[in-house]
Amino acid sequence: MDDQRILPDNNASERAIRNFKVKLKVSGFFKSPTGSENYAVIRSVIDTAIKNQQNPYEVTRLVAILPAAE
Repeated sequence: MDDQRILPDNNASERAIRNFKVKLKVSGFFKSPTGSENYAVIRSVIDTAIKNQQNPYEVTRLVAILPAAE
């Protein structure tokens, strides 16, 4: 590999799905497809806020008050 920006492992990907897998391990399952989709969206917002050094609570609160897309 010539491009040094590309990491030789997939540790970042594995860390990104860790919370999802822990949730599944603790609860055993999601009760509905909608529940799993909602969890994935909320977790994505939180993880993105953390990666951008923003307050996850504040970002989630702001997203929650946005008007729904039509």
